[in-house]
Amino acid sequence: MERLQKVLAQAGVASRRKCEEYILAGRVQVNDKTITTLGVKVDPAADVIKVDGRPINKQRMQYILFNKPKGVITSTNDPEGRSIVGDYIKDVKERIYPVGRLDYDSEGLLLLTNDGELANLLTHPSHHVPKTYHATVEGVPHGDLLDKLRQGIKLEDGMTAPAEVEYVDIDPDKNETIVSITIHEGRNRQVRRMFEAIKFPVIRLKRIQFGSLQLAGLARGKHRTLTKQEVEELRRSALQSHNVQKTSE
Repeated sequence: MERLQKVLAQAGVASRRKCEEYILAGRVQVNDKTITTLGVKVDPAADVIKVDGRPINKQRMQYILFNKPKGVITSTNDPEGRSIVGDYIKDVKERIYPVGRLDYDSEGLLLLTNDGELANLLTHPSHHVPKTYHATVEGVPHGDLLDKLRQGIKLEDGMTAPAEVEYVDIDPDKNETIVSITIHEGRNRQVRRMFEAIKFPVIRLKRIQFGSLQLAGLARGKHRTLTKQEVEELRRSALQSHNVQKTSE
C-alpha cells in the first residue's frame, strides 16, 4: 500500500505537492469514492483511481539514461522535423520525458522518465542537484578567471551560484582547453553563458554527470535502463542537495 499522492505523482499526474492539492480540492476518486484528506493509502494494482473522473495511467515506471549526441532536440517532438531523443529510444513503450534541458548543440547525459515525482525532485530550483560538464573552450583561461566562476559570476539574469571548476586538459596546438565545471542550477544555456562572461567561448559541451548518475561506459546515441539502486540513489541525491541548501541558508 502506498500514499495516494505518491501513486498519482508516479503516474505522471503532477508533482506530489500538486497532487495533494488535487486531493484536498476533491478532484480525486478511489473506487468511485471522492477523497478529500491526505494520508489515504491505496493499492495501485487493485484500486481504481481517477482524477476529475478519468482513470490515471498505471504505467510501469521507466528510468532511462541516454547519451545524447550533438544536434538532437531534448524533446519528444519537434515541429521543424529535427532529430529528437525519441528517434533513439524506440524500445520503451511508456511515454517518457526528458528531465531538464540539454542544448541542441550540447551532448552527453540525459535522463528520461515517466516518474513525475522524481523529475520534480531533480529539477526543482530548491534542490540544487549538481550537474557536471566538460567544456572545451577557445584558448587557455587563466586561473583567476576560473576563480570568478568558482565564486559566482554575474549574468544578465543575476549572479550564478558558486561552481566547482578544474582544468582537465590543455591542447596548445589547437589552442583549446577542456574544463570540468559542476553547477547546481538549471538556467538556460548557463555553462555557455558563464564562459562567455569571461571571454572564453565554448566550442564543445558534454554533460558527464547528473546527480549521482555518470555517463562513463555508455556510447554516444545509446541508452540503458537505470537499476533500482541508481533510482534510489538519485532520490537521495536530490533530497540531500535540498537539505544542504536549507542548512546553508
